Formats: sequence, C-alpha cells, structure tokens
Amino acid sequence: MSGNHTYDVAVVGAGVFGAWTAWHLARRGQRVVLLEGYGAAHSRASSGGESRIIRMGYGADQLYTQWSLDSLKQWKGFFARIGREYFYETGVLWLSGPDGSRLGETKIVLRKCGVPFLEMERAALQRRYPQIDFTDVASGILETESGVLMARNAVQAVVSDFSRTGARYQIASVVPPASARNASRRLEFLTSTAGDKIAAEQFVFACGAWLPKVFPEILGSRIFPTRQEIFFFGVPAGDTRFAAGSLPTWLFQEDEMYGMPDLDNRGVKIAFDRHGERTDPDTQSRLVSQNMAEAAKAYVARRFPALRGAPIVETRVCQYENTSNGDFLVDRHPEMRNVWFVGGGSGHGFKHGPAMGQYVAGQMLDGAAAEPRFLLESKASSQQRTVY
Repeated sequence: MSGNHTYDVAVVGAGVFGAWTAWHLARRGQRVVLLEGYGAAHSRASSGGESRIIRMGYGADQLYTQWSLDSLKQWKGFFARIGREYFYETGVLWLSGPDGSRLGETKIVLRKCGVPFLEMERAALQRRYPQIDFTDVASGILETESGVLMARNAVQAVVSDFSRTGARYQIASVVPPASARNASRRLEFLTSTAGDKIAAEQFVFACGAWLPKVFPEILGSRIFPTRQEIFFFGVPAGDTRFAAGSLPTWLFQEDEMYGMPDLDNRGVKIAFDRHGERTDPDTQSRLVSQNMAEAAKAYVARRFPALRGAPIVETRVCQYENTSNGDFLVDRHPEMRNVWFVGGGSGHGFKHGPAMGQYVAGQMLDGAAAEPRFLLESKASSQQRTVY
C-alpha cells in the first residue's frame, strides 16, 4: 500500500483496546484504518499471549465490575456470531486470608450487579479443591460464570471481523506526530515509516506500552511499562485434577499471585500480580529470569503439592502498561484536539476491550460524558496502585 489515504478515524495499535475501538467505530459507519507495526496481538504486546482472566470482582469498585459484565456479554456474543469459542467458563475463585474485608466488598458489589457466585469457608474449599493447599486461606468466593479469554486468538478474530466490514487493517509503523502548529490545533495526517501519508478527521493512539515512547513529553512520566514473567507447569501424565472443570482460575491477592487450569494442554499457568521492573517493550529480553523461575517453582510446590517438582513447559515475558493507580487513560491530546489517547490497561485491561471500544466510540461520535477517572489530568507521575 502506498500513496495518500483519507479516513474518518485512524487507530494506531491493534491490541485489544485498539481492535475493539476500530471495530465499534466501523460498526457505526466510520471509515476506519487500523494500523499496527508488528501485527495484531503480536508477541511483544500486552494483548499477546495465550490467555487472560475475565472476572467481575473488583472489591468495592463497581465501575470495573459493570464494565466486565458488559464486556463478557459482548465477547460471548461476538464468538457466537463468528462461530469460534475463545472463552472458557472455568469459574474464577477469589481466595482471602483472615482479613476478609476486600472479599466482603466484592460480594456486596457482585450481589448489586447480579453476578452469580458461591461462598465457601476453608473447609468447603478443601473438600471441593483437594489439589490446592489452603494454608493461610480463610474463605473464598467462586464467580461461577467467569473464566478465561484466549487472548491472541480473540484479538486476531476481532481484527479479522473488522476487516471483513470493508474497513482497512494495515501493517505499518508510524512516525510519532509532533504537536500541531496550525491554528486549528489539529493533526492533519500521520506518516508511516514507509513514507505513506494517512489523513483522517480523528486519530486514536491505542498503542499500549508504546504510548510513552510515542508521546514522551506528555506520557513519558504517566505510563509505566513493567516487565511481567509468566510460567506454565506441566501436569503429571493421566492427572485430570488440573484441567478446566476440576481446577478453576484463581486469584489470591495476599500472595499477589494468580493462575489458570491446564487449558489447551499447555500446563497450569502461574503468574505474579506484582509490578516488575520498568522496561522497554521493543528491547526487553523475553526470556524469564532464573530467580523468578525459582520463585514460581517454590510457590507451586507450596500451593499445589502434586506439582512439586513439575517441569516448567512454557514461559512468557510480557508487560503491564500501568497508570499511576491502575485506572484507564482515555482522553484527548492536550494540544491536538482530534488526537485521542486510549490505554493504561494496567494488567487488568484485556477483559474490558469491548466496553472500552464502545466507550471510546461514544466519546468520539456522541460527545458522551467522560469518566473523570480516565482523564489525563487524573494521571500522576508516581505509582500508587489502587485498582486490582
């Protein structure tokens, strides 16, 4: 593809936020081009990888519970329409230590929003899931209809469906735009590194951990990409205790750990839900570190005795793209009024892709009321995580 091209909206970044934003805009009759330097849900992206949790629990934070509900409905409807199933209803088990205050807040919001769940004390948990060591666990709740999205496949399916509507998806890297110097305070076009000019009425930058690299003066101190290491442990031959249906997806906030059952025969997924070191998504090593591998092995041996000594069969290194507190970023560029920032997934954003795309389309096309928590002015230059 070469030459000059004009669209209603150009979306930069084909991760989950960009893909669903482009999809919703195209469904509303916009001429949209979706640009991605490395390909949809590529291996360096925060949206890349095999699997992501979709859960409704957010403590007392009803905003994200409602967004998760809306998104799950859209994900399931989308998969049904395209005839692909990239959602596993594994259930999501929340585990709490003696201080059950956050679990209590979660239950209040789940009831308010009509989310089905089961409550279990430690004895009931031990009877239902004997493959887990519940030392230090006092109680739990099981979201029965939540589970896991198969991330890469799901995003690529959204992009493929977007392309079938007649919208354009293009592999292209764009030159970071300089601030508009014209009186209208508008960006007129983007230039690709291949020399193409892409003109549009509006531009959306949904490029995840690349946002601070594209807009260093504005977002360099407000978006914090961190290195996150993930491990898959092989299960014993013939052992079905760790398959979906026997083991749920689970989260234990006091441990700062989460995991998933053996999906697609890849092994039990274990990950640390704590921020790693700051990193560059283009250049960071994608090999796990020895110390994190040993920490993962020790945790698995403690929580899953039957997996003590189990081999690590796969690993991944990706990144969170954090804001100061974990709230999303959706706002206009302060100088170019037709340029939008969409990001700040902060390690929990994947599930919200459909609701995010719908929200951004409403902001751009309808002038819908903005959520104050998502505005640029709310983003600080130091991290204090409040959204989990």
